[in-house]
Amino acid sequence: MMRQRLAESLDSGRLHQIIIGVILVNAVVIGLETSRTLMDNYGPWLIGLDRLFLAIFIAEAIAKWVSFGSKRYLRDPWNLFDLAIVLASLIPATGQFATLARLARLLRVLRLVSAFPELRLVVQTLVRSIPSMGHVVLLMSIIFYIYGVAGFYLFNQIDPQHWSSLGISLLTLFRVVTLEDWTDVMYAAMEASPWAWIYFVSFVVLGTFVVVNLFIAVVLNNLDDAKNERMQALRDTPSIENILRELDETQAALASLRKQLSAHNDQDKPQ
Repeated sequence: MMRQRLAESLDSGRLHQIIIGVILVNAVVIGLETSRTLMDNYGPWLIGLDRLFLAIFIAEAIAKWVSFGSKRYLRDPWNLFDLAIVLASLIPATGQFATLARLARLLRVLRLVSAFPELRLVVQTLVRSIPSMGHVVLLMSIIFYIYGVAGFYLFNQIDPQHWSSLGISLLTLFRVVTLEDWTDVMYAAMEASPWAWIYFVSFVVLGTFVVVNLFIAVVLNNLDDAKNERMQALRDTPSIENILRELDETQAALASLRKQLSAHNDQDKPQ
């Protein structure tokens, strides 16, 4: 019972909220360490806080392992994610590993993703969307290739800076599809060919509006599937509170039945 209560508190109770607060404060401390002035004045304090946060995360990992059990703990990919971040934080911040250790400490901020179920759902949706996005990426690659070759032949002599080769043409199209100063490229081409706007406008429509909306549609579709699976898992997995409530109701019903049987036996006894 004690392990169950500890697991419940670590998963969604008061201890879980404390860990979220520690992650947020740790993120602030990591940001403060980028200031040379603060490090010169308060460097030992900030380093001490960082070690304290690491000790808390290690204690949390051990508590989860003990309360959940090794099988349940290792089956959850988010627990493995948190454990990997904690282990990476143990890299010594000296010598050639100093930069790697700082980057590993920065990964602790990512634990906010595993701390909030809503963020977990978003990440799971993005991961699930990767296979479905393959066909959209293929379609976008075909559009890029066609427009890249066409742009090379149409604007190579007009604007060699942006269309000197197929590779440069594809980079220019990437700039266009991000809508970053793409009109400058279009106006440079229109100085020699007034009809060049057709090429650019059609590519923006296909590359930006159509393809991007396809990506969004794929993500939303997988988001709905992930939500449905999560709701089904919540229905299939009873919480500890529900189990305890049902046990109390069962015990009350058994006690009532025991009283009725006792009263019935008293009535059947001969006078």
